[in-house]
Amino acid sequence: MAKQLEKKPIEQPVSRDWHTREEPTAKERNLTVNPGDIVTDESKSVEEKAQQVAVDAPDITGDWILVPTYFIVEYPDGKREALHHVRDAKKISDVIRLARVDDQGNRIWW
Repeated sequence: MAKQLEKKPIEQPVSRDWHTREEPTAKERNLTVNPGDIVTDESKSVEEKAQQVAVDAPDITGDWILVPTYFIVEYPDGKREALHHVRDAKKISDVIRLARVDDQGNRIWW
């Protein structure tokens, strides 16, 4: 009977891969901001910036939230720019305002 009472406690929120993470989470490191919110002076390519993640954590419902650090914009002339989700929020809003939808429901940015 005593063994039945020694059940493993339920751990919430449940993460699919909490045990395989190599780095501690922002909460475990006692950070006051998400690591992706910090703007560094490192020069990286647009492709490298596109892979950066600002938030990779569960929300209160247990759903996993994944927020990119940079919003990648491709202009009509082919130029690509990585806009930081905090520092360049105003520019991102301006780009989103330019978006249009055609008759088939496809989003057209320019």
